[in-house]
Amino acid sequence: MRDFQGLFARLCDVALIFAAAVLASHLRFEDSAQDGFSDAFALYTAAFALMLFPVFGVYESWRGRSKRVLAGQVALAWIVVQACALMVMFSLRQIDFISRLWFAYWSALAAGSLIAYRLVAHAVLARLRHAGLNLHQVAIVGCGTHCEGILRRIEAAPATGFRATAVYLPNGDPRHELATLDHTEPKVDRFDDFDAFVKYVRASDLHELWLVLPLSEERTILRVVREFHEDLINIRFMPDIRALALFDTSGIIDLLGVPAINLMASPLSPSAMLKKEIFDRVFALCALIGLAPLLLVIAIAVKISSPGPVFFRQKRKGADGRVFTIYKFRSMRLHDEKLGVVKQAVRHDPRVTRVGAFLRRTSLDELPQFFNVLKGDMSVVGPRPHALEHDDLYQKVVAGYIHRYRIKPGITGWAQINGYRGETDRIEKMERRVAHDLYYLGNWSFALDMRIIAATVVKGLTHTNAY
Repeated sequence: MRDFQGLFARLCDVALIFAAAVLASHLRFEDSAQDGFSDAFALYTAAFALMLFPVFGVYESWRGRSKRVLAGQVALAWIVVQACALMVMFSLRQIDFISRLWFAYWSALAAGSLIAYRLVAHAVLARLRHAGLNLHQVAIVGCGTHCEGILRRIEAAPATGFRATAVYLPNGDPRHELATLDHTEPKVDRFDDFDAFVKYVRASDLHELWLVLPLSEERTILRVVREFHEDLINIRFMPDIRALALFDTSGIIDLLGVPAINLMASPLSPSAMLKKEIFDRVFALCALIGLAPLLLVIAIAVKISSPGPVFFRQKRKGADGRVFTIYKFRSMRLHDEKLGVVKQAVRHDPRVTRVGAFLRRTSLDELPQFFNVLKGDMSVVGPRPHALEHDDLYQKVVAGYIHRYRIKPGITGWAQINGYRGETDRIEKMERRVAHDLYYLGNWSFALDMRIIAATVVKGLTHTNAY
């Protein structure tokens, strides 16, 4: 059944992409004979979609996924597919045959239809589940606040199709009582006797059995697994590791064929890192091509403003603490600094040129960092990298500072759009900046990256702390 659903979804995507191309052709061309190449390009791009959409999880189960995340995945996948198709056409020197207006129509229509069809299907499934159809009945073995949190999540998200029907409280310990059980609707059966719970699970033909237990309940976990190991029921372990884990853990990874839970590691899964990497490279390439005239004008202005090179180069730390060379447009006059000492720019700094002051105030001096993104040293969005001397200082005095190195640094970030940029003349400023960086790491999503990019464009180009 799942294979049929995946095949059906792929056929729908191809049909929607081609239909959008045909509609865009009718909107763009009066003579239908002119749109043959465009339709062929659309079919060629649809083939790219069939290859790349699975990489972005577009065809994974929708159960339990938010509509915003689903739409974001489809949008990112479509952008990457189009970028790859365009690059191939450019390399074949066929790009001039594509009408830019047609491409704009087609891009918008295809993206809208691909997202809309999934959102409509998502809404239909949600209504069916609200009506009691397409449900996965869940039995839970759990205790404490972690189990109460899972019960509240199930009740608050009926559209996911999960329904808690029974809870087994291990050991009959009063500490394991769950106040949530008295308020759930529909009511969840409570079991203190393990044998009665087992009998109920088998008689009710349940789909899911969730072990929502702390790691200290090893005996209960083993007992449940041994009891049901020959039953056709999905058993899922949701350990309470909040006291141990640095970031929220949403799943497990595979190491040497063995499942492992990240306690202190990059909070982004390998698939998320791949998506972010692809988006970064495509976005940086498009930005450098689109901004090429502006980059040339700024380079000339910097060269005229004062003697010295156009670019400012400095060593910074990237992912996993690897050192790389960051590029900026030079905004200061050439000057000597003591070895091992980096003096931050201050308001009305005499070292800053008039052109440099404008570049720093508008953040245009950061544009060459798209070359760093294209090289793979940086990301479009992430914690801002600091000078090595500042890293050595703040790593010793700011809790959690080192964890900024778990992903690539960014041109912009969550801290920057929330006002934490510029000079850090007090430790408290750096602590607040690091707190925002850690929030970003723990709550990363493609939608959050898009929000940060949009906020950077709208309000991040100028700020009172930029000088």
